[in-house]
Amino acid sequence: MNDVTVTNNVVAQINSLISWLIQNGLSDDQNPPFSRELPDGSFEVVFNGSQYVSDAMKNRPYSDIYDRFTAERVYNIKMPDGALIQMMYHIRNDEIIRHRLAMFPSPHLDVFQNEPDLYLEDDIFADVVARNVLPVPIRFDYDGRDESARDLDHPKSHLTLGQYEHCRIPVSSALTPFWFVHFILRNFYNTAFSKYSVSIPTFALSFTECITESESNVVHIAVPSSSS
Repeated sequence: MNDVTVTNNVVAQINSLISWLIQNGLSDDQNPPFSRELPDGSFEVVFNGSQYVSDAMKNRPYSDIYDRFTAERVYNIKMPDGALIQMMYHIRNDEIIRHRLAMFPSPHLDVFQNEPDLYLEDDIFADVVARNVLPVPIRFDYDGRDESARDLDHPKSHLTLGQYEHCRIPVSSALTPFWFVHFILRNFYNTAFSKYSVSIPTFALSFTECITESESNVVHIAVPSSSS
């Protein structure tokens, strides 16, 4: 596939996932993706408001970052519990060069605790009102450039938890939009009665494994080669 085809594939996949989430009552608001060509001939897949994502890297209280993202609609999807889902890709020469896939849970659980009946009617939200739940942002980053990677210290593909600067859990490859949304649904939205991650639409797109031998010998995350 050429750059445009890969780009269109990613855009179509995100749009399909957004539509499915809407149909299943798992999106309260959404910003569709769009692609734009850069001066070097590569393509970005972004969304309106994505220019503000760098705010997440600033030394500011998490609640301030979340509130800014909410006010500026810096997300592809806003889940019913307030979690914000962001998906951004950079594509060049038939390859994913970079991606940033993030979930920012709502830090304002007291808002939901003030109206528990609204959420406890549906077991999707049972965890949201639990007082022992701590909202932790999750981000899957990928940078395929050799000059940006450092074996073990900065894997090409890695998972960061809680905005910790040096938390980089190795991941076996870049993630497609499907595998990212599947990960979010399976770990945070599946319930005893509704296994949303089982019925999510699947796609054939996959990315080449990039994990090093050293990284595979420590605790890491393995991405399946195909979702179909």
